[in-house]
Formats: sequence, C-alpha cells, structure tokens
Amino acid sequence: MLILEGAQAGLSWSTILNKREGYRAAFHEFDVVSVSEMTTDECEGLRGNEKIIRNRLKIYSAVSNAKAFLEIQAEHGSFADFLWSYVDGKPILNSFQTVTNVPVDSEISRKLSKDLKRRGFKFVGPTIMYAYMQAVGLVNDHVSTCFLHQKRPS
Repeated sequence: MLILEGAQAGLSWSTILNKREGYRAAFHEFDVVSVSEMTTDECEGLRGNEKIIRNRLKIYSAVSNAKAFLEIQAEHGSFADFLWSYVDGKPILNSFQTVTNVPVDSEISRKLSKDLKRRGFKFVGPTIMYAYMQAVGLVNDHVSTCFLHQKRPS
C-alpha cells in the first residue's frame, strides 16, 4: 500500500489504480523482502516499464522504504503495531458532515510522516500519510451520512 501511496503523489488515484497490476508484477507481488533486495539494474529496468509510473525517485523510494519497513518490523514486531501505536490501537472515527470538511492531513499524520522520514522513508509527507491512514483503516473519514461511517474495521 505504501508503494501505491507514494506513486500517487501528484497524480490521480485512477491513474495508480489502473497501473496496480503493473506495480504488483514490477515489485514482486509487493513482497517487502523481495522489494528491499531489488538491485539498481532492476530499478533502472523499471524506468522503461509503461505499466508503472516511471519516475526514478518513486521507483527507488519503494526499495529504500521496504528496507526501512523491515527495520520498523524488527523493532516493533510488525509494521501494523507501529502504525496502530499512533492511534492508541483503535481507529479514529471522525464525524464530518460533507467531504469538503475532511482534512488533507492531521497532527497524527504529520507526526507519523516526520517519524518515517527520520527512519529513511521517502514520499511519506503528511498528506500522503493521512490518505494512507484512511486507506488502511486508522482513520474513518466517511461523512456522517454515509452508510460506511459507523463501520469499524474488525
């Protein structure tokens, strides 16, 4: 998910979602160990792959982020445990009335971003991390009238 969030920076989600299978193939089925072991030659080869975003920084960030991910995993037991520690183990349920009220970042996403950058992650700014937090269930920003608003991840 972090690979896709980082790739999306500055682009539309539809662009990334249409390339998701290309990313899956290019980045070893999103296996973090395999991605962390990708060589410079592999990364340079991806720069010609039309099935992904061919931005050099985004490609190389996937590899460096995978290495940093593994370090967090070793330190915290899992990357999930690390993430959930930012929200005290339970999702934040916001109650916005309209989509225009939903923020693009938060105090927590800014702290998480800063921590990840300190650990060597790239393409993890506060806005990207807020979107990531929404996508993985740490934050529920469905507007209060949406049927998904009260649903909580299990």
